[in-house]
Amino acid sequence: MSESNERTGSTWQLEPTSPIPTLHLGGIWRLEHSLPTPEIIVGQAKSLKVDASGVTEWDTGLVAFLFTLNRMLVERGGGLDPSGLPPGADRLYRLATTLPPAALAAKPELGFVGRTGRATLELWSGCRDMVSFMGEAAAAFAVFLSGRARFRRQDLWLTIQQCGADALPIVSLISVLVGLILGYVGVVQLTHFGAGIFVANLVGIAMARDIGPIMTGIIMAGRTGASFAAQLGSMQVNEEVDALRTLGVPPIEFLVLPRMLALILMMPLLTIYADALGIVGGGIVGVMLPDVSLTQYVHQTLRALSLSHFMGGLLKSIVYGALVALAGCLRGMRSGRSAAAVGEATTSAVVTAIVSMVAACAILTVVYNVLGV
Repeated sequence: MSESNERTGSTWQLEPTSPIPTLHLGGIWRLEHSLPTPEIIVGQAKSLKVDASGVTEWDTGLVAFLFTLNRMLVERGGGLDPSGLPPGADRLYRLATTLPPAALAAKPELGFVGRTGRATLELWSGCRDMVSFMGEAAAAFAVFLSGRARFRRQDLWLTIQQCGADALPIVSLISVLVGLILGYVGVVQLTHFGAGIFVANLVGIAMARDIGPIMTGIIMAGRTGASFAAQLGSMQVNEEVDALRTLGVPPIEFLVLPRMLALILMMPLLTIYADALGIVGGGIVGVMLPDVSLTQYVHQTLRALSLSHFMGGLLKSIVYGALVALAGCLRGMRSGRSAAAVGEATTSAVVTAIVSMVAACAILTVVYNVLGV
């Protein structure tokens, strides 16, 4: 059986040779021409050998035609022998068929037990990876304390600026609004008992001990932690991290350490700033009470707060800064080498940082209560 195209000159002929039939191709096989459909040929045999000695011009249209033909033959239990293709077409065809068709099939859906097991294994692998990364970061910090860490000092100062001064506008806005919300909630409840002045205690202690550090940490997780993950993930895509390893420079020291130091140093300062603005926000609501003046509010705030409240919050802020930096750098360094993987790493960094901070806040709160802080 044979077929020819008068307009384009592409021809094929099926010859019943032994042991398998031979498909003779001739003429011009290019994408812009109307090429024959493989379904006509598949119905004639299960396996075929290709002879393209008569082909005068070809491009990827020939390879696509043979690839589709081979897939149909494989589904029928046969296959295609491309030994008669021109050298260039033969290389393209073998490259296109490197992955067997069976591997392209969709994976079967797992049941509930299978999905649970896979999620458990992924969780265990993630925890083990995080512990390993924390160990590497601790070792790099020890090297820094010994004065032998290899990173550029200008990178550290630049990261400090990005984590500190550049974050002030968003920290200011959120802190004032949170202070306003706390003050309003306190005023609504305390005025029922004629104790509106104690809104200063509520806002001051809450901001200093918990709200100020945790809100600053969440802001930095969404702003700076995500930035760390995106930066390091992009370096993975561009193979910059591999280049550092090739040059003998530890990526943990050169890339992760400056980011960790900058965030750990800036978080306490940002927390103090957030505490002050949160108290100001609460004061805006407090002084609206008819029996509370600005002087009374300030005096009551100074009486309610103690150094232990601020020190407890600053300790939490240091822990939160370390967790945000570790989460961002971990997801960035473990990112895949594609744009989608970088996006997933950025999202995962924010989620990991926030969950870690909430867990750390609960643990530290229990410890503070036990110690009487």
